[in-house]
Amino acid sequence: MKQNRSDHNDYYDILLTPIGTLYLIFRSSVLIGISFEKPLAIIPKQTSGSAAAKKELSEYFDQGRRDFSFQTVFIEGTEFEQAVWEALKEIPYGETRTYKWIADKIGKPHASRAVGNALGKNPLPIAFPCHRIIESDGSIGGYTPGVDIKRRLLEIEYYRRLSKT
Repeated sequence: MKQNRSDHNDYYDILLTPIGTLYLIFRSSVLIGISFEKPLAIIPKQTSGSAAAKKELSEYFDQGRRDFSFQTVFIEGTEFEQAVWEALKEIPYGETRTYKWIADKIGKPHASRAVGNALGKNPLPIAFPCHRIIESDGSIGGYTPGVDIKRRLLEIEYYRRLSKT
């Protein structure tokens, strides 16, 4: 039987951003999820842990923050999926890579399609920037929250990067 998230004292906080409302899901003070939809089985709450994550994510949107120091943990996902998500941290701010690049990076060169499936399950988008993955032909590819949001995140990073050079 799958445990209810609230059995672990999970909670969420809300962050208003240029791409819409984000629901930041925490276990204790550790960020375990970023969702574009309101979590149903857990309660809203503000804590010092949520304040730190909200501050850094706001700085990402407002000032082009490139790195995050708030704590994260993957509470779900296979070893393969978690390897894909971890590899995302190696993509520089404002740049893109391909599904094949990730597959090569994790030592599974023929797993581009599986990489795409893993990216679709990424519980921590933005913090683990799956929006930076595009198709080998340069097209934008998919994004679970929607291609328009992916395009907007890439635009935000591109223009912030240009303004800092």
